[in-house]
Amino acid sequence: MENKKSSPIAVGANEGVTVSVVGDTYRILVGGDQTRGAFTVIDMLIPPGGGSGPHSHAQIEESFYVIDGEITVRSEYGTYQAGKGSFVNIPKGGVVHYFKNNTDRPAHLLCLVVPAGLDAFFQEIGKPVAIGKYLPPPPMDKDSIEKLTAIAKKYGQEVFPPDFLD
Repeated sequence: MENKKSSPIAVGANEGVTVSVVGDTYRILVGGDQTRGAFTVIDMLIPPGGGSGPHSHAQIEESFYVIDGEITVRSEYGTYQAGKGSFVNIPKGGVVHYFKNNTDRPAHLLCLVVPAGLDAFFQEIGKPVAIGKYLPPPPMDKDSIEKLTAIAKKYGQEVFPPDFLD
C-alpha cells in the first residue's frame, strides 16, 4: 500500500522564491506546487507608494494580515485602513480591489491565497530579487499593460485601470 501522507513544509527565514512585482517584494513561502494547489502563502514587503493596482479574481479568496506598517485597502464596497495587527479578507466572487502603502515607511503583510495560483502568476510577471530588497516598478506603457492583462487572465484575474475605483 502506498503512503498517501505528505510531509510537513518548513521554510527558513532566508528561503522561498522571492520576486519583485510592480516594485513590491513577494517571498513565496509555500506555493501551489507544494500544497497540491490548495493554497499559497506569501510574505509581502510593500515600499512607500507601493501596492497593487485594481484587480479582481472570481475564483480566488485572498487574505492579508498586516505584520507591520499600514496599507489602504480599497474595494467596490469602500476603503479600509489596515494597520499593524489588522486582517483583511477579499472573498471569492470577483470583488474589484487593491491595496496601497500611502505612508512613508514599508508595510509588511502575510497573504493567504485559496486556492493557489497567484504564486505562479507572480513568478511569471515578477523579477527575481533578494529577500528584503526592492526593485523599481517597471514602466507601465501600453505594451506592458497589455502583456500584464493577458498573463493575469491566464491565472483567473482581471486588471483594471489605476483610477477604476476613484
